[in-house]
Amino acid sequence: MEKRVIYKSIFILVILGVCLFFTFPLDKRINLGLDLKGGMHLLLKVDTGKIPEKAKEDAADRAIEVIRKRIDSYGVREALIQKHGLDEIVVELPGFTDRERARELIGKVALLEFKLVSSDPDKLKEALAGKIPEGYELKYTQDDNTPILVEKNASLIGEALTDAEVRFSQSEFNEPVVSLRFNSEGAKKFAEITAANVGKRLAIVLDGKIQSAPNIREAIPSGEAVITGRFSVEQAQDLANVLRSGALPAPLYIEEERTIGPLLGQDSINKGVKATIIGGIFVFIFMAVYYLLAGLIANVALLFNLFMILGTLGLLPYLLPEFSATLTLPGIAGMVLSLGMAVDANVLINERIREELSLGRNLRAAIANGYSKAFSAIFDSNLTTLFAAIILIWLGTGSIKGFGVTLTIGLIASMFTAIVVTRTIFEVLLSLGWLKNSLPMLKLIGQTKIDFISKRKIFYAISLVIIIIGLAAYFKKGNSAYGIDFAGGQMQEYSFKEAPDIDQVRKVLKEIGLGDASIQQFKENPKAVLIRTSEDKSEVLTVKLKEAFPGQDIQILRIERVGPIAGKHLKEKALWALAWSLIIILIYVTFRFKHFNFAIAGVIALIHDVLVTLGFLAVTGRPIDLLSITAFLTIAGYSINDTIVIYDRVRENARLYQKYSLYELINLSVNQTLSRTILTSGVTLLVVLAILFFGGEVLNNFAFALLIGFISGIYSTVYIASPLVLAWGRKRPK
Repeated sequence: MEKRVIYKSIFILVILGVCLFFTFPLDKRINLGLDLKGGMHLLLKVDTGKIPEKAKEDAADRAIEVIRKRIDSYGVREALIQKHGLDEIVVELPGFTDRERARELIGKVALLEFKLVSSDPDKLKEALAGKIPEGYELKYTQDDNTPILVEKNASLIGEALTDAEVRFSQSEFNEPVVSLRFNSEGAKKFAEITAANVGKRLAIVLDGKIQSAPNIREAIPSGEAVITGRFSVEQAQDLANVLRSGALPAPLYIEEERTIGPLLGQDSINKGVKATIIGGIFVFIFMAVYYLLAGLIANVALLFNLFMILGTLGLLPYLLPEFSATLTLPGIAGMVLSLGMAVDANVLINERIREELSLGRNLRAAIANGYSKAFSAIFDSNLTTLFAAIILIWLGTGSIKGFGVTLTIGLIASMFTAIVVTRTIFEVLLSLGWLKNSLPMLKLIGQTKIDFISKRKIFYAISLVIIIIGLAAYFKKGNSAYGIDFAGGQMQEYSFKEAPDIDQVRKVLKEIGLGDASIQQFKENPKAVLIRTSEDKSEVLTVKLKEAFPGQDIQILRIERVGPIAGKHLKEKALWALAWSLIIILIYVTFRFKHFNFAIAGVIALIHDVLVTLGFLAVTGRPIDLLSITAFLTIAGYSINDTIVIYDRVRENARLYQKYSLYELINLSVNQTLSRTILTSGVTLLVVLAILFFGGEVLNNFAFALLIGFISGIYSTVYIASPLVLAWGRKRPK
């Protein structure tokens, strides 16, 4: 055996060993996203409108520090807190699903003030009559809503606070209270205030609300105070926590919230794994049956590809601790898709080897030439899909970013396994003499001689009609065509023990003023009910549903809420992502094929596929959301693969057939690559069908969009992209 082959084999085995080491055990190596293990995702907006100009610059950074202290002291593990833009903060809390407590923990400004209470009953009467004396403000106590008049200016603020802890009162009720301790300067000032105002009341004000207003019986030199307020132990602990961490520099508003319950997370894992296994089985069976030994070698490479994806996800946190490499539910879909796409390279290589053997080459030469001739098409097609994946990482958040990461790793891994691993296996088998003069493969599709270009005007018309019908449905729906990601609103999904009566659910919604809410029950799982509302009443709704359906063991699967500003922002980012991917593909194809008409024809075909998919979503009543945009970008990246393979064959044939016109070159190239187009697209569609039928409801819309887009991609490659090259220029490629 040649030394070169031995070195390559050792190199591959080392990479495999590293990947396996960082893959197993899966539960310890791979960091799961919130959509798989449950938790909360919050997008917070820092409201800097009411703070001084100088304080605005670093308000978000200071808010992050306060939030981090609060979350750390609460004990949430692996929490993610990141600045997003200039005045937004992303917070992810794995395993934490108590929405109200999270809002209190993170969103409370915790501005603590001590204000003297006026003891003049006449001033209080004036204030209640609407004439508040200058220098005072009217407040009401939290406990019993009693009106009191307090001074506007605080005598002492929370900056002097050094500690806050929960204690229990010495009263007969033994209620929890929050004990405060000041620094030396604060203690001195507190002692002066209490000494000078014995007999008066001192209000303890938190975020503008009176927590308590005890009488000052004597001077308090110890620098300690107590907040009472009929707290539960949990409420007292949270209040002490936020006071210890300090006040936020400005109020925070929740623009986007996604809460995934552990039940849905586990269900997503089960269905994602099931879709992966079934999709993988489809691919493995096809390759083994159709390409025989070459297919078995490709299957070894596909297994290697899977371990490379998982191993890289396990390794990345060690190499790039600041980079969040998590496996999300769309990430699982990306992993399955990358296996389907990896077949593309193997099919290209095997078909090229078949062609070389049919020309009379010996097996060693046929394998070498097959890899050499397939390389440019594999490289170009994978690189263009990679552009779309990188844009998803760049502009995406949460699970969408997870899809981009997994797809990127999968594409790079498939390049390595298809070009390096499979070739090395062939070389080892040849060197050992186990592979000699033949490499049998099945062939279902022979060489065709169809005049595709002559039918172009018919198919232009068909495409135009389909797109017009789809766009008409889309514009007719207006804002209702969008999911909550873009339109804003709230969505909550519940799991019942038995399929509930939807009329009864509707009755509950009407009782709490949500009669206009939409209710969806899933055919494949009638025990799950999805409710879309215009406002957040999930706490009340959950209580009312449990009252209306006793014994049903109702579980919250997920709650998602997106504000109108966040929805608009997400929509803009989605459009930019699509625009950038098309621009980059246009530039790259122009550069690689030296003809602008090739590039513009390919991009128009991509736009065609996206519009067809958009239309089908609108016609079938499926919402357009972030996962739909992810599907559009995946469609654009994958669809250009077929187009580039044909363009690459046109470029090759232009050298071989000097007398052929561009019309003849395109027809010849489409016919030569037709079997490859059908085979690779067919296998990838099997994977998409596995996600559609077995991946669960969360991925159903995404898989449907991919199914339509990939079918449209096969059609547009042959009947849109190729004929358009001819329509805009009769010059042969150089």
